[in-house]
Amino acid sequence: MPYFDAASAAPLHPVARQALLAALDEGWADPARLYREGRRARLLLDAAREAAAEAVGCRPDELVFTPSGTRAVHSGVSGALAGRRRVGGRLVVSAVEHSSVLHAGEAHAAAGGTVTEVPVGRTGAVDPAAFAAELGEGTALACLQSANHEVGTEQPVAEVAEACRAAGVPLLVDAAQSLGRGPVPEGWSLLAASAHKWGGPAGVGLLAVRKGVRFAPQGPSDERESGRAPGFENLPAIVAAAASLRAVRAEAAAEGARLRELVDRIRARVPELVPDVEVVGDPVRRLPHLVTFSCLYVDGETLLSELDREGFSVSSGSSCTSSTLTPSHVLRAMGVLSEGNVRVSLPAGTDSADVDRFLAVLPGVVASVRERLGAAPAAAEPEPAQELVVDALGKRCPIPVIELAKVIGSVRVGGTVTVLSDDAAARLDIPAWCEMRGQRYVGETATPQGAPAYVVRRTT
Repeated sequence: MPYFDAASAAPLHPVARQALLAALDEGWADPARLYREGRRARLLLDAAREAAAEAVGCRPDELVFTPSGTRAVHSGVSGALAGRRRVGGRLVVSAVEHSSVLHAGEAHAAAGGTVTEVPVGRTGAVDPAAFAAELGEGTALACLQSANHEVGTEQPVAEVAEACRAAGVPLLVDAAQSLGRGPVPEGWSLLAASAHKWGGPAGVGLLAVRKGVRFAPQGPSDERESGRAPGFENLPAIVAAAASLRAVRAEAAAEGARLRELVDRIRARVPELVPDVEVVGDPVRRLPHLVTFSCLYVDGETLLSELDREGFSVSSGSSCTSSTLTPSHVLRAMGVLSEGNVRVSLPAGTDSADVDRFLAVLPGVVASVRERLGAAPAAAEPEPAQELVVDALGKRCPIPVIELAKVIGSVRVGGTVTVLSDDAAARLDIPAWCEMRGQRYVGETATPQGAPAYVVRRTT
C-alpha cells in the first residue's frame, strides 16, 4: 500500500532502526552517572549531539534534544521572548507558520505580548521586504519556517535573516520539513526540528540556540540538556534520530532529484486528468517530495477515504477533514481553494509505478465523489434571471460551491448570485471558485437575520 504522507511522519529509516536496537542494549543507563554504564550512555549521547550539530551547522553545546519538535518550538519561542523581554514584547511570524508556532504566539498574546502575522502571496511565500517592514522597535523575536508543511513552498529565509540581523532581531527557523531534505537555511539564530519528519523515531526534537542569543528557559528545569529540556533523555531514540539524520542528509541530493521528477509528474498530470483542479504552492521554490492540489465540488474527507480504499495514504488541509470544520490556516492565508484538498508527500524510495497508479486511480475517484454529491452543472434557463439567492445555510463544504455552480448559468451575464452560507470554508472557497471559473466575486454582506451572504456576479 503506497504511503504518500511523509510530511506528517516519514517511515523509520533503516539506519534509525539499526541504531535504535543497538542503543536499547547499550544506552539504557543514566548518562548523568559516573559508573561505566552511565559513562557508556554519556558517550552515546555526546556522539548523537555532535552528529546532529554537524548536520544543523552549529556547535554541539548549542544544541539540545527535546521530547518533540513541538516542544522544541515552544521552548525556543518562550525562551527567546523571555530572554529579550527588556527589548519589548512583540513577536513577528508568517501567516503560514506551523500550528506549534501559532500556538506559542497565542500563549504569548494571552500573557500580554503582541503578535504580528506577516501575510503571504498566493504561492505561500512571504515578501522579504514586507517581513522586514514589521521588524520595528520592540520586536523581541521573529519566526519563519524553512518550508511550508502543507504546500511545500520554500521561504526566503536567507533574505529575511539578513533583515533580522540588520534590525537586531533573532530569527527562529522551524526546519522540520526541510532538515532531512537539503541545505540548512543560513542566518538563523534559533532552529527547531522533529525527528519523525526525516525518518527518525517519534518523540525526539531538537532545538539549537546560537551563542550570543539572549535566552531564558521557561518553566521548571534541571541539570539535563542545559536546563532547556528537563527530564530523563530517551537515549535510544536520540541515538537513532541522530544516526538517521546523518544518513538522510547524505542521500538527500540524489533522492531529492528523483522525487522531484515524480512530483513534477503529479503537478503536470493532475490538472490534465481531473477538471476543475488547482495545484497550489510555488512550482519551483518548493520541497522536492511534496505537492498539494484542491478539487472543486469534492468533499475532502470522502476523497481521502476513497483514495485509502484504493490503497493510497494521503493527507489534506481541507476543512472537511478537520475536527473544527474550519479551513486550513495555510490555505486561507494563501487565498486558494480549500475544498477537496489533497497533499501528496512521497517518502524516500517511492516507486515510479506507484505514482503512475495514483494518477490512473485519481480521476475516477474524484468523478465518483462529485457524482455522489450531485455536482453536475444544471442546464441554463432559457430566460436567465437578473438575481438569484442560494440558501446553503447549515450545509458544509463543498455543497455551497456546488449549489453556486449549478445556478450561475441561470442568471444573465452581469446578474448576481447571492449564496447564504454559515460554513467558514465558504469565505475562502467561493472567491477561489470565482477566480478558477472566470466569474467576479463582489464581496461579503449579511442578511437582515445576520447570516453571511456571498455575492457573485456572472461575467462569462
